[in-house]
Amino acid sequence: MTSFGGTASPGMVDWNLAVATATRLVRPGPDVSRDEARAVVAELRRHAKASEEHVRGFTRMGTEETHDTPVLVVDRPGWVRANVAGFREILRPLLEKMQERRGNNPGSAVLGAVGGKVTGVELGMLLSFLSSRVLGQYETFAPATRDLPAGENGAGRLLLVAPNIVHVERELDVEPHDFRLWVCLHEETHRTQFTAVPWLRDHLEGEIQSFLAETDVDPMTFLERIREAAQSLAGGRPEGEEEDGGRSFVELVQTPAQREILGRLTAVMSLLEGHADYVMDGVGPSVVPSVAEIREKFQQRRAKGASRLDLALRKLLGLDAKLRQYRDGERFVRAVVDEVGVDGFNRVWTSPNTLPTKGEIAKPADWVARVHRRAES
Repeated sequence: MTSFGGTASPGMVDWNLAVATATRLVRPGPDVSRDEARAVVAELRRHAKASEEHVRGFTRMGTEETHDTPVLVVDRPGWVRANVAGFREILRPLLEKMQERRGNNPGSAVLGAVGGKVTGVELGMLLSFLSSRVLGQYETFAPATRDLPAGENGAGRLLLVAPNIVHVERELDVEPHDFRLWVCLHEETHRTQFTAVPWLRDHLEGEIQSFLAETDVDPMTFLERIREAAQSLAGGRPEGEEEDGGRSFVELVQTPAQREILGRLTAVMSLLEGHADYVMDGVGPSVVPSVAEIREKFQQRRAKGASRLDLALRKLLGLDAKLRQYRDGERFVRAVVDEVGVDGFNRVWTSPNTLPTKGEIAKPADWVARVHRRAES
């Protein structure tokens, strides 16, 4: 989905150690020369710029003035640093709450000093693993740092992870220039969603903070989830626990209010991811000659994962849910556009009240009936 290691909850997680650990453990990218690397970075920047016009034209959303967020082409350590900053920002209220709760327990100072470092190392292991798998990312809640600029007034930034894009294009054996533009189209759609719909970021942040405010998790339970993920990476899970031990962070949901919020968040994320896939495929044929081959190969890769380890981590981190969001969300967007056209679909961006519910993602006709037919009656 950021200060966390500073004044806020200093003992819960050593974030500097998390960054240092991830940077040390991150796998090297594909073998490219310095000149090749420069050429890839330059091309990704060109494609990101070109994608703005393609996406605006296809979606009929936004203008040139709405795109005030930077596009950053980063390596894997750069992705780690950016995500740590984002996590720190969005999770700060929860971590403060957990720190306060732990502070009332005997021996908390000693446990905090040790636990923060242990958790920092384990989280660093997770981030190092994930850093080699993300192609691009629109960071919605991205604080500006010295090395990582962000948009003004809380706007985000678009990250393109160059070594991962090169790795996947080689793995899939697809045309590199086409694949790079195809990736940029997907990520630019996310940037357009948030820059052209000013209320969307604040709405999502409000939902997330409401969810976290309802959380009453013992700090050790929260940290245990991180530890389980790290043990999966290290092969440290006891034999025979693969099926029962792979609990998701989502299982921290406890209250009816949280379940309602999570349902709304799932619907919004399905919409955003599905819309990006729909746009990527809609624009693709006119600007990406080999889009059909890329899409087929990428879908196969996305569906099967790379290994048993990937499958375990997908469950623990909730990534299986993300894969369903791509699929279900695209079906919703396609069905609505077929029924009421692009402009009719764009009513979804009118206000939080016109966002689809989780049930409507599964039954697009219900959204059309609620937003269109009732409005016209």
